[in-house]
Amino acid sequence: MTVKTRRYSARDVTVLVIGVGVAVIVNVGLIWGPTLASVALSATDWNGFGPIEWIGGRNYSDLAGEYPPFWSAVRNNILWLVFLGLVATPFGLFCAVLLDRRLRGSRFYQSALYMPVVLSLAVVGFIAQLVYSHDYGVLNAVTGLSADWLGDRSINIWVVMVAAAWRHVGYVMIIYLAGLKAVDPALKEAAAIDGANERQAFFRVVFPTLRPVNVIVLVITVIEALRAFDIVYAINKGRNGLELLSVLVTENIVGEASRIGFGSAIAVILLVISLGFIVTYLSQLFREER
Repeated sequence: MTVKTRRYSARDVTVLVIGVGVAVIVNVGLIWGPTLASVALSATDWNGFGPIEWIGGRNYSDLAGEYPPFWSAVRNNILWLVFLGLVATPFGLFCAVLLDRRLRGSRFYQSALYMPVVLSLAVVGFIAQLVYSHDYGVLNAVTGLSADWLGDRSINIWVVMVAAAWRHVGYVMIIYLAGLKAVDPALKEAAAIDGANERQAFFRVVFPTLRPVNVIVLVITVIEALRAFDIVYAINKGRNGLELLSVLVTENIVGEASRIGFGSAIAVILLVISLGFIVTYLSQLFREER
């Protein structure tokens, strides 16, 4: 018995080359090209106009020793990641579990929780100003307090993270809700027959089946925490306690004193941190599957 191999026509090959080629060109031009350029520029001293001077690792040593905002930004980014990962993400999962039970009015709650996701972080930043402002903020007006929520360096990062988590919860909720809808009901029924209560059935049966969803949520959480920029820039341009690595990259590359090499070094560090989290988790996941 001979197996017939399908021959692609010239039209099929043309469509395939155009479809794949455009995607590859866009990916290289908008992602890998700038990434490799940032890695190369991080070892230079360049203001964007004059000659490029090769200085090796001096930018990195200056970051570690002579640039105080860097360590403040690293601390804030770590706090952002921990807060989203340990507070906002579990709360989004909790909301998804409740809505999966088809409670009365679940459609309304689902829409209300998801609504902030359609807003950009810049808009969330403007809303945060209306809530937390010292002079005209809703929070001070309702509670009768006179706290400077956004101006006090000791608390402003926390209140801004709450505002960012407001958006993140809805994002995580809708992803987990889709995952819970795909769980085979027979698994829950088998757990109930074996005598497991709802809590045991969820953590021992349902949650392990959500492993692919957990990977997606982890990646989204890390990316959201490390690329946070819009909300703090809308509030006070990422200063006075709201320093983030993404803000430092912008300030040094397109700011008043353009230091493209120095800003590229911060961008490379941000890239390494994000890849470290994602690659480590995915490698462990693939090892377990093998």
